[in-house]
Amino acid sequence: MFATLLISVALSMDAFAVSVASGICVTKLSFRHAFRASFFFGLFQFAMPIAGWLLGATFRVYIQGFDHWIAAGLLSLVGGKMILGFFKKKSAASCPDDGEPSSDIRDLKTLLVLSVATSLDALAIGLSYSVLHSAILGPAAIIGFVTFALCLAGTEFGRRLGSRFERWAELTGGLVLIGIGVSILIEHLSQGI
Repeated sequence: MFATLLISVALSMDAFAVSVASGICVTKLSFRHAFRASFFFGLFQFAMPIAGWLLGATFRVYIQGFDHWIAAGLLSLVGGKMILGFFKKKSAASCPDDGEPSSDIRDLKTLLVLSVATSLDALAIGLSYSVLHSAILGPAAIIGFVTFALCLAGTEFGRRLGSRFERWAELTGGLVLIGIGVSILIEHLSQGI
């Protein structure tokens, strides 16, 4: 359960960062828009692990001998991508001159694109759950709820505190995912001893 919570928090960091940036940059961001965006982010973070799990279940038989390496690799890959994002991104404090970001979560089409983009990592996590023969509905529900709650808080956080902490969320999430991947690998390899 604790590992699922850590994964949930780590996976939600991209959507959280978008929410914080929106809170900073989008003028007149209403609670209704913040709630809708948080719901979409949470819904996609719930659905993507299930899709990844189903995908993994179709070819699980072929990878049973090295599934732990795949799970650790996927978690490390997603975590590494988040860490690279931390070092490559400019600070979200730089809003466009008109005060509106190019990815305004008030626009439904933009919100859908952002929801898919920020949840693709969850697809890989669902695949990891599948190759490890773990149930997915409970973890997917936790991932979706945690994402929803953090994104809702993130918009308010962005409004109040600014962008000082937004970039660090991505670094933290990446390190957590890599740590869990290493933990899975160590646990599996120690069982063989």
